[in-house]
Amino acid sequence: MLKVRGPNIRVPPAIFLAGFLVGLWLEGAAARIPLMSGRGWLSPAQLGWTVAILGFVFSLWGILTFRRAGTTMFPFEQASRLVQDGPYRFTRNPMYLGGTLTYVGIAIAMNVAWPLLLLPLVLSALYVMVIREEERYLANAFGEDYASYRTRVRRWI
Repeated sequence: MLKVRGPNIRVPPAIFLAGFLVGLWLEGAAARIPLMSGRGWLSPAQLGWTVAILGFVFSLWGILTFRRAGTTMFPFEQASRLVQDGPYRFTRNPMYLGGTLTYVGIAIAMNVAWPLLLLPLVLSALYVMVIREEERYLANAFGEDYASYRTRVRRWI
């Protein structure tokens, strides 16, 4: 049984969006840094949108797995159960992993480097402001079940 309320986190998509927008601003304000020339068998747009769509699908798989389990996907609400199937067999954060792939894919499709240069800061902020709090919440809410899950499944991949 749950001992604590939800972790009350409200920023995950905003972290990705903020980092990307700052990167786009830097592309115009500081220096334009293209990633690829576009003269190959695969254009930046083709490669980028492929990666972005794969990321979106992976995130969607995580969301649908939560829905099938009957628990919330929102980090500001109380979880009703610990989900360990679907993509959660491979990563404890499939929605954030998918979001990261989508972010990378869009940057490649737009052929801009600054958002990618900012990605380590975005992921650090995501860890400090979201993942660390979620993990603390899940440890309190699910105790030994979550501790066992953490030993079997990596945070990212």
